[in-house]
Amino acid sequence: MEDDETIAHAVRDRLIAEGFAVRVEADGERALAAYGRMEPDVVVLDRLLPRLDGLEVCRRMQAARPVPVLMLTALSEETDLLVGLGVGADDYVTKPFSMRELVARLHALLRRVERAAQLAVEETMIKVGEVHIDTAERRVYVGGEEVRLTRTEFDLLRRLAERPGQVFERERLLGDLWGFSEAAATRTVDSHVRALRKKLGPDVVRTVHGVGYALAKPV
Repeated sequence: MEDDETIAHAVRDRLIAEGFAVRVEADGERALAAYGRMEPDVVVLDRLLPRLDGLEVCRRMQAARPVPVLMLTALSEETDLLVGLGVGADDYVTKPFSMRELVARLHALLRRVERAAQLAVEETMIKVGEVHIDTAERRVYVGGEEVRLTRTEFDLLRRLAERPGQVFERERLLGDLWGFSEAAATRTVDSHVRALRKKLGPDVVRTVHGVGYALAKPV
């Protein structure tokens, strides 16, 4: 869903060449209508759409049926990016972007969905202090209260919770969750960690400066 025809056509043509079946819509209302009819496997969504902006479109999509969403944005301010992640976007690319990066991130999102489906078969409850992670139901509880996380936030928390206290390098988390490990893209990890702290508490994820992140062990 992209309102700039030049960008929309370029993205469409590249994705078709990569083997994707693609539908393009130029405004938010039409995007939502098409989403309800088609039930796509992944959505590329512009942040600034006419009639209904990308944030509201993303929020309504995730409320109707969760889907991996890659947000395209011309805005690079941290607050704007966190808002996008907060309404359910899994990843974002700031304009201008390369088609190669866009395709790589989409493939990574789809691989994560497949991996999450496989892990869901294992009915496991991971408990780290007050944080309880139901991997089968993909639900998270803190102190007995459920906390709603996006798909990416859940996958990041689950990865950290597999080894509480162990420090995961940013590049490693990028490789595990996004499918690439470019040092220049570590801001993606940082943004999701900030979103997790906002929802779970500031001390749940520990920063090891210059290295990466760890899920804090209970004292």
